[in-house]
Amino acid sequence: MRLRNTAACFAFLLSFTNFAHARGDLLQGIPLQWTPNTTLAEMGAVDISGALLTMPIYFDAFTDQRQNPSLVGENREDAAKAKPVTTSTDVAKFVGEHVRAQLRTAGLNVTDAPTGIRISAEIRQFFVTETDDYRGEMSLLIHVRNGAGKELWTGIANGGAENFGRSYRADNYCETISNMIMRATYNLLANASFREALQKG
Repeated sequence: MRLRNTAACFAFLLSFTNFAHARGDLLQGIPLQWTPNTTLAEMGAVDISGALLTMPIYFDAFTDQRQNPSLVGENREDAAKAKPVTTSTDVAKFVGEHVRAQLRTAGLNVTDAPTGIRISAEIRQFFVTETDDYRGEMSLLIHVRNGAGKELWTGIANGGAENFGRSYRADNYCETISNMIMRATYNLLANASFREALQKG
């Protein structure tokens, strides 16, 4: 009985979502989901060796410098009736968590204790534009400091992504957002100056 009720509830929610979409309701307050369709390894090889494997790296909380932190995209298929996409998710936290996780997966010694190298970042751009496809662009200003607070490196990590899918769908926006975070993370990791700063300690 419980399984039947759960299935019925899911079917109702799905039909309600499809009905709302059919009515043209706006995508407002959607939660961001981590759904990339690519990996760092697929983007290219990066030499992770030596001190990069052992130097403790701690991530401070990322900050969002955009004027409207909740606005993450816009459908512009009809130029006269652009439809915004907003999120209820803390974008800075979402980006920080996944950049951190991907760099740890890549082999960096990312720690939970504020020792060694400290990395912080400011979100300068974070947006998906939908026309005939989905195009995402993001830009992070990255700061690398040693344990004493001395700035070792400051630079930009950009990430672009393109995605195809049905019009004005939350899942397509989330996939594009996830892919642009992956690309920005790869571009950061592939930056030789960034890696050299980490090895200086």
